[in-house]
Amino acid sequence: MSETATDAVPRRDVTAFEVANFLRRNPDFLSGFPELTLTLRIPREQGPTTSLASYQLDVLRDKNRALHKRLQELIAIAGENELLVGRVHALTLALMRARSAADTLGRVVATLTEDFHTELVCVLLFHGVADQSESEWLTILPRESRQLAPLADFISRGEAQCGRHASDQMALLFGERAAQVKSSALIPVPGHGLVAVGSLDPNRFHPGMGTLFLKLIADALAAGLERFAGDARSSDG
Repeated sequence: MSETATDAVPRRDVTAFEVANFLRRNPDFLSGFPELTLTLRIPREQGPTTSLASYQLDVLRDKNRALHKRLQELIAIAGENELLVGRVHALTLALMRARSAADTLGRVVATLTEDFHTELVCVLLFHGVADQSESEWLTILPRESRQLAPLADFISRGEAQCGRHASDQMALLFGERAAQVKSSALIPVPGHGLVAVGSLDPNRFHPGMGTLFLKLIADALAAGLERFAGDARSSDG
């Protein structure tokens, strides 16, 4: 087996003096590797090493500030999630008390508008709802309707989408109010249709945001409508 050039060079340990000389020639070396300063043991006596100890302290303070900031962010997120859990739970209980499909829809829209502070809400259903009076937030179109073409991909995927949606989608869902919508969330209601939530804030809904709580609301709505499925079929007939 032939010997490589690397193997041919005898290896030796670097001495402490060579390390010290390297650091003297490169005084800024540790600034590129701040984590190394935290592993060094600094003599307690006063002298030139005091500056390195101060640097270590600054690094630790920066890390502590970053950790504290992150902790505060996590605490804030946990607090917001706790409030959302409470609101979704309250809505679920309200839907359990609903006496009709129309009542179920009304409670969901009211909750999204009032408790979740959304400006625009639209419910699109593939079937009629018994005793439902005409509402600007309700659209009923059969699943095979050609009018649903702008939403065909969304309906086929069956996954929540957040962000800025196409103008033809917004026109179908929000009608004359479509121009006000700067960002929106589309949430499928399994077996029944979808819920659309629109905002005047372009940053309220964005592609990277979580949709868990919106999905929970949509699932609760689907379960609520299932309770009155017979009434819905009667209204279609």
